[in-house]
Amino acid sequence: MRAWVPVSATLAPAALIGGWSVAASRQANGYSSARDTISALAGQGATDGYIMASGLAMLGLCHVATAAGFTEIGRTSRAVLAIGGVATVVVAALPQPNTGHVPAATVGFLALAVWPGASRLRFRGARATAVILLCLLAWLALELRGGSLLGLSERVLAGAEAFTPLAFAAVVIGRRWRPRRRRGADAAQSRS
Repeated sequence: MRAWVPVSATLAPAALIGGWSVAASRQANGYSSARDTISALAGQGATDGYIMASGLAMLGLCHVATAAGFTEIGRTSRAVLAIGGVATVVVAALPQPNTGHVPAATVGFLALAVWPGASRLRFRGARATAVILLCLLAWLALELRGGSLLGLSERVLAGAEAFTPLAFAAVVIGRRWRPRRRRGADAAQSRS
């Protein structure tokens, strides 16, 4: 893992959550985080839409940077994570009601949901993470059909997808740290 991976993986959720928090606080009283989408914060007619657009662009670039340096997850997984990141940048560049917004968001959400399942990390949570993210994506799809919790479902999915690279990086770092710690403990014990 490259040294920047923990940094980019940490900045990703900060950019997303910071973006939607600041942007939502700038909207008129009619905006509801539970009902209205993240994209509405960057879309045409949003107050200071550049705030959420910048947050989404930063999120996407962080995913691309993480994919570039996270060698432990394998080429396929890295490619899918990078596709999700690029699609997120496209979402930021094509705010609603641009016709390319929804297809880019679809590709982004799907890629960011499935990359953990393609990971070559050997721990039970990798595939389970992909299943959970796909279930959250299904919830979002149901809410798109007129549900009252569209904004909430999108935030839960997007937040979970933003935190997943950080969680996987933590697993890799934890695995590296654990053997060193044991060797040190074994050496100390053999000296006694």
